[in-house]
Amino acid sequence: MRRALPILLAALAASPAAAQSLLNGLFSDHAVVQRDRPLPVFGTAKPGETVTASFAGQTLSAKAGPDGAWRVDFPATPAGGPYTIAASTPSASATASDVLVGDVWLCSGQSNMEMQVGASGDAWNQINNGAPNDTIRMATIEKADGRAPAADYKKPPVWKPTNKDTVGGFSASCFYFARELQKTRKVPLGLVHASWGGSGIEAWLTPAALHKVGGYDIAIQTLDLSIKDPVAANRLWGETMKNWWGAKHPGETPTAPWTGAGAWTAAPEGLGVWERWGVPALADFNGVVWFKTEVTLTAAQAKQAATLTVGQVDEMDTTYVNGAGIGATSGSWLDRSYPLAAGTLKAGKNTIVVAAYDTYANGGMYGDPAKRALTLADGTRLPLAAWTYRIEPRIGVDPPRAPWDTLAGVSTLYNGMLAPMGPYAYAGVAWYQGETNVGRDQTYAPLLQALMAERRQGQAAALPFLVVQLANYGAFAERPGPAPTAALRDAQRRAVAADGHAGLAVTHDIGDPYDIHPGNKQEVGRRLALAARRLYGEAVTTGPEVVSAKRSGDTVVVSFAQVGGGRLVARQSDRVIGFELCDAACRWVDGRIDGSTVVLAGAGTKVRFAWADSPVFNLFDAAGLPAGPFEIEVN
Repeated sequence: MRRALPILLAALAASPAAAQSLLNGLFSDHAVVQRDRPLPVFGTAKPGETVTASFAGQTLSAKAGPDGAWRVDFPATPAGGPYTIAASTPSASATASDVLVGDVWLCSGQSNMEMQVGASGDAWNQINNGAPNDTIRMATIEKADGRAPAADYKKPPVWKPTNKDTVGGFSASCFYFARELQKTRKVPLGLVHASWGGSGIEAWLTPAALHKVGGYDIAIQTLDLSIKDPVAANRLWGETMKNWWGAKHPGETPTAPWTGAGAWTAAPEGLGVWERWGVPALADFNGVVWFKTEVTLTAAQAKQAATLTVGQVDEMDTTYVNGAGIGATSGSWLDRSYPLAAGTLKAGKNTIVVAAYDTYANGGMYGDPAKRALTLADGTRLPLAAWTYRIEPRIGVDPPRAPWDTLAGVSTLYNGMLAPMGPYAYAGVAWYQGETNVGRDQTYAPLLQALMAERRQGQAAALPFLVVQLANYGAFAERPGPAPTAALRDAQRRAVAADGHAGLAVTHDIGDPYDIHPGNKQEVGRRLALAARRLYGEAVTTGPEVVSAKRSGDTVVVSFAQVGGGRLVARQSDRVIGFELCDAACRWVDGRIDGSTVVLAGAGTKVRFAWADSPVFNLFDAAGLPAGPFEIEVN
């Protein structure tokens, strides 16, 4: 195959567009592929063409299907390299050189997985004083969403070796995990990072997985409709938002905001970020604000098709014209542009209403006011000014999100970022996500279980799946009560406990109550590596895990496993704090350590531990790892 390489490279230079898709984008120079398992190599060619592929002294052929997809599976190869992967057809060729064989990990989630080495703690030292390592290679998947699965990447990932010029821009949790793991797994490690800050878990799952979980059928159907008939889908989504509003405001439909009726307040000229308007009710407001303007048309103008542009909206909108939904977009960086079919407008006054939904930081309609206009098919451009607004009271549940919403929709990030990976082989998955799903903990455990099952499809049946439990962030508890972040942590714990090949990295002692993005990602990586090593069968512990809570006389005995150093430790106290016993209500109780158990004085039907968004507790093991938060029944 070495003698054919110059010919293949020449063909590659002659047809770059074809070369980009002949091999899937992950098969590029400096890639790492999975060891000790049959290796799928795949891509896209002209339908019906025969593809010849070579790797590690083996040559295999396959015929591209009607959609152009092709795949061959090379025999399992031990760790080593470098190798070249080559593929050719009568019309194109492609190569990936300097390919190593080792363990490939997919690191995915939201902003805490996305947080780069350069933004995490001790960054300068880690970047400039860390040793270069050509055997840890990193590839970041460019952010992309989609309403249908993509076959390949618009911009192929670039594999980079670890050095001071590359590591600063890569996922900190993922890199530190690999660096720690390689101390005991002395093979090349490939890291594929695919994350998007603010994303919900639902966006990373396929429609098939969501259907099995249940409760997502209407969203899936609406997403599918948006591909076939966008106008109908936008109208349907508009009705969904109307139903949400109607449930909050029974009997008030005649003055519903999309009708233009009711009381409206003049907005500042040019609109902009509503927190800066000087309106007390909007000074720190996260939620929905309705915006309205009107445009008057002649009969001739009203007959035309048109395009409505409303500029940027932070962070998502549902837009209505004359009471009908005509568009919905997520992403504060995007200019909204919605086509209006002939017949949408009417002679006389036309009402345009934008429901702007903001979940954090700034909100509003902002950017260049000149972008807000109605442009008719004949080129007539009618500026939209004189906006008014209504604040939606924050009562009841938050508004639903459009199923094609980039970060909170269904399957959008699977379609854009995971689907193009195809059957690329992995050693395991590291998942750091959940902040966006806080408040929806009742559905999170089954969704996480579905994600674990789905990421194993086409992979090893026992593929390790590592979960970073949410760090401490938010309110301290002044009394026992609800704690949304704690409830999400417990959902993560339960999902992992129910899976024989999953591991949990507990982090509620290394976060920052005032910053949802804590900087200590080195310890996150170390704990992920411990979880991986435990799944590999090594004799390591990952911190005290609750096993049971049992009534014993006038006490409750809580038992733990995975106690490092063989003993529990109450830091800086002769008693254990952080426990609650619950019946109709919960109360704090002190505990005392007895071997690998904690004995609580009193009775209850449930035990909680570290149950707060930012919990205060002192139970660790002798290895320095914290007991994880939980809520369990008393037997």
